[in-house]
Amino acid sequence: MASEFKTKLFWRAVVAEFLAMILFVFISIGSALGFQYPVKSNQTAGAAQDNVKVSLAFGLSIATLAQSVGHISGAHLNPAVTLGLLLSCQISILRALMYIIAQCVGAIVATAILSGITSSLPDNSLGRNELASGVNSGQGLGIEIIGTLQLVLCVLATTDRRRRDLGGSAPLAIGFSVALGHLLAIDYTGCGINPARSFGSSVITHNFKDHWCVREPGPNPGSATFPFSVTLGGLLAVSLPAFPGL
Repeated sequence: MASEFKTKLFWRAVVAEFLAMILFVFISIGSALGFQYPVKSNQTAGAAQDNVKVSLAFGLSIATLAQSVGHISGAHLNPAVTLGLLLSCQISILRALMYIIAQCVGAIVATAILSGITSSLPDNSLGRNELASGVNSGQGLGIEIIGTLQLVLCVLATTDRRRRDLGGSAPLAIGFSVALGHLLAIDYTGCGINPARSFGSSVITHNFKDHWCVREPGPNPGSATFPFSVTLGGLLAVSLPAFPGL
């Protein structure tokens, strides 16, 4: 790991993750906020959110960026994916740590830029993940685990060098997987299968409800919903190939 830390290729990959994450969050969250325009007399347009549009924006942006920087960093663009690849022994601990830091910082930068661009929106959540009314922490956790599981499983399956039956575009398949996760989870949790993306919105809005306990001395119900689901979903995806017949 020490030798890897000193190479230009390593830092080139970390920077690629950082820059690609900025583009991904800006495009995807920007598309999710756009339905509220135009703003007149401090009132938004009142239009309904189009979940298909938002899901496609997330999926297509991931597919585009995976094709663009995949040869540099692998285009993880998600700590859940990085964790899955670490647990499957495809990357080192050092690379995983630096990638996750780059992803989280990139998400914060992109959300901060969006905050300035969309400053005219009243009560701007900046795409922050929250449990929908009627969804408790256990139900939200289940949705996030399934969404994360199918994404990490898709990444591991489409990048498995031992497979000889792969055809088509791996970035496009992963992009469709991201879109699928959002089509499932948006109405329940806002879809937090990418914890770096969720973290950026929480940091800029200073609201970590349903994420981590930051301001209160004790954990809130469901405070670890999103990070825990990512960890468990990644573990399940890595362990699935160990079962006979898979």
